[in-house]
Amino acid sequence: MAATSSSDSDGGKGESSEANSKWLDSLSDSMANIHTFSACLALADFHGDGEYKLAMGDLGPDGRQPRLKVLKGHTLVSQKPLPDLPAAAVTFLVGSHEPRTPALAIASGPCVYVYKNLKPYFKFSLPLLPTNPLEQDLWNQAKEMSLPSVPVFLEVSGQFDVEFRLAAACRNGSIYILRRDSKRPKYCIELSAQPVGLVRVHKVLVVGSNQDSLHGFTYKGKRLWTVQMPAAILAMNRLEQRSRGLQAVMAALANGEVRIYHDKVLLNVIRTPEAVISLCFGRYGREDNTLIMTTLGGGLIIKILKRTAVFAEGGGEAGPAPSQVIKLNVPRKTRLYVDQTLREREAGTAMHRTFQADLYLLRLRAARAYVQALESSLSPVSLMAREPLKLHAVVQGLGPTFKLTLHLQNTSTARPILGLVVCFLYNEVLYALPRAFFKVPLLVPGLNYPLETFVKSLSDKGISDIIKVLVLREGQSTPLLSAHINMPMSEGLAAD
Repeated sequence: MAATSSSDSDGGKGESSEANSKWLDSLSDSMANIHTFSACLALADFHGDGEYKLAMGDLGPDGRQPRLKVLKGHTLVSQKPLPDLPAAAVTFLVGSHEPRTPALAIASGPCVYVYKNLKPYFKFSLPLLPTNPLEQDLWNQAKEMSLPSVPVFLEVSGQFDVEFRLAAACRNGSIYILRRDSKRPKYCIELSAQPVGLVRVHKVLVVGSNQDSLHGFTYKGKRLWTVQMPAAILAMNRLEQRSRGLQAVMAALANGEVRIYHDKVLLNVIRTPEAVISLCFGRYGREDNTLIMTTLGGGLIIKILKRTAVFAEGGGEAGPAPSQVIKLNVPRKTRLYVDQTLREREAGTAMHRTFQADLYLLRLRAARAYVQALESSLSPVSLMAREPLKLHAVVQGLGPTFKLTLHLQNTSTARPILGLVVCFLYNEVLYALPRAFFKVPLLVPGLNYPLETFVKSLSDKGISDIIKVLVLREGQSTPLLSAHINMPMSEGLAAD
């Protein structure tokens, strides 16, 4: 299949020349009148002559003229009408006699149509035809696997008779992972938005969401990375360059870009004159690496990856900021550094034990301080279930007289609290309060009660101290909660 021209666009480099382009333009036909999506594209050598052809289920311009179209090179060699809109197309090997040529299966309406040598071979109707006993057993096994919602994307890896894993992206915004012997999903990945694509790259599930982002997950549901897209995702598929052992994900965007990612690294950006709605990568004609795209207006674009093309990480727009790639001026290792490294290497075990002992001692002291705070009610929040209270204080003023406001709140849901008193403990040489002890009114649940009093500073030396506030129940000496107020220095006295 001949290439007529060469054009490509690496992100951040603008339109590149033929010398540094990774792609060769084989075909760009805006009048191809092809309306399909990625699941209905299939590449295979249908006649065993080494010439790979493209088979597609075409919906028609208005969705009323579905057809099976076959392309060879740049030419439409066959088109056959379909009784209903196509949903998916896949190729598989039939028989055991050599040479084994692939057959084409197309899901159209309630039936699956099988074509051998691109000629009608078999029709399988799910609701009407009786099932083969061997197939019935397989369907019974598959029927035992149930999902909480309707699946819209499926990714399968492994072999049915040995071991396989199935990832199903469903309409409820979740991805369920099933294994061969599991009747229920083994893992569940909850997405924050609806999935618009699902592609498996090695052991990573790449999910596109309608929030314009790509997410990478493991089969156990762990999120590995997230990449934000500049526009909505219209189509996704896998790119596999077998000669270099590369697998990547392609994402077609509404702004006319096709982005290629390896994990979260942008490898390449292809710009098209119109938004792409379906992608297919593989062997076409006699070229191993061919990218086939159909556009929103029915156009067809075919690009060939150069045999010398290498996808280097960081070749696209996304990447680290320029300040992150500047090499740091690391100083040379001094003699002191080398001696310290040797010491840590020789005494590593003893240093680790000392660190652990200090850590345990720190935890012990923290636990003792916490217990002491609970026993002496030094916390501003009451931990007693019968009197759930919360207290905080606010000091206002420059001095020598300060306004002290206590905010007391009953945090229970329905039970009021009555019979509480507030007591102040302070240094009478430094401060004077009009009332060091007063009763608290009935506390209604949920309301904040401000209790105001005034504090006068008696010292003319700019000395400040702590005033302790205790909340007690009448007739009891143990406080329910307490607060320590660090009083500010009196600026009024200092100015005299």
